[in-house]
Amino acid sequence: MSISKITAIAALTGVVGLSACTDPAQWDLSDKPKTKNGALIGGLIGAGIGALTSDDDKAETVIGTAAAGAVVGGLIGNQLDKQEAELRQTLANDSISIVNTGDRLTVSLPNDLTFDTNSAVVAQAVRGDLLKVADSLVRYPDSTVQVIGHTDSDGEAQYNQDLSVRRANSVADLIQAGGVPFSRIVTLGRGEDAPVASNLTPDGKARNRRVEIVVIPRG
Repeated sequence: MSISKITAIAALTGVVGLSACTDPAQWDLSDKPKTKNGALIGGLIGAGIGALTSDDDKAETVIGTAAAGAVVGGLIGNQLDKQEAELRQTLANDSISIVNTGDRLTVSLPNDLTFDTNSAVVAQAVRGDLLKVADSLVRYPDSTVQVIGHTDSDGEAQYNQDLSVRRANSVADLIQAGGVPFSRIVTLGRGEDAPVASNLTPDGKARNRRVEIVVIPRG
C-alpha cells in the first residue's frame, strides 16, 4: 500500500479525534451531536479529496484537506443546529416535523394538514408556518432548498406523481412569496416512489402523504 493511501486512511480515522488536537474552545462539541456530524462528514469528504490529489511525496496534503473539510463541516453543522432550534421555537404546529442529519434539515409537512383531498391549494392553517420557514431561509441564505412532494400508493401512479408535483410547486410558491429567491429553490415530485412507512395501514399512508422542505447548506 502506498504512503498516500496509508495517510488517507489515517486522516479519515483522525478526523474523529480532531477535538483532541486543536483548541478545545473551538472543538468541544460533546453537546452538539449534529455539529460534530457535520465536522465528521466534512472531514471525510476533505480526506477523500486530498487522497485523490496527493502523491507519495506529499501525503500530508490529505491531512490538511481533511482538517479543512472538518472545519467547514463543523460550521455547517453549527448553522443547522441554530436554524433547527429557531424553527422549533417559531413553528406552532406539532404535526410539522424537523429532522437534522448534520448536513441538511428536512421540514416535513403532512399533506392531511397542508392540503384538502386531491387539492394542491395550501391550507390556510399552515400558511403562517410556511411563511416562518421562508423567514428562516431568508435569514440563513447560504443554502439551497428542495421542495419535494410525496403521496401514498392509493390511486393511479401517474395521478399521484402529478399531484405531488403540483403540491410541491404550491409550497415552493409560498416560500418564494415569503422572500426566498427562486434561484435557491428546486421543486420535485416523487409521487408514491419514496414512502417512509408502509402503505398497508392508514397510519402509514398518512405518514407517506407529505411535502418535504430540505435545506442543504452550501459548503
